[in-house]
Amino acid sequence: MKYSKATNYALHTMVFLTLAPKGKAIGVEPLAKMQDLSPTYLSKILTKLVKAGLIESTPGAKGGYTLIKRKEDISFLDVIQAVEGQTNLFRCSLEHDSFMPHDGCLIEQVMQDVETKMQETLSQKRLIDIANQIEQTEKNPFFNM
Repeated sequence: MKYSKATNYALHTMVFLTLAPKGKAIGVEPLAKMQDLSPTYLSKILTKLVKAGLIESTPGAKGGYTLIKRKEDISFLDVIQAVEGQTNLFRCSLEHDSFMPHDGCLIEQVMQDVETKMQETLSQKRLIDIANQIEQTEKNPFFNM
């Protein structure tokens, strides 16, 4: 299974926003710089996170991005679905009605079961857990801001 690079960047961005001082909006420039990304590319990812209701954008000189949801409530699955959508990872490409007496594709049923378990795990993993680990190492990217 492979997620897009955008999902990778979105997860990192969300961890950075989780680490940001409470109430401090972080601009796209520093968020992009921390990941060695183009601000334009990261802006597209941030737009998806805004549309998903995970973050908000504040315009202006002191504007930027802040979390909307409580940081304790944001799961990996929330971020992944904001970027990737909620489509299934596996779709059977065959029409089974003609040669299989079962309901649908048995292979797809196995894959969907695995995907469901993966989603359950990702929904239990919180970004705050990663942020707490980073803070314990004192490598918070916002210590010097």
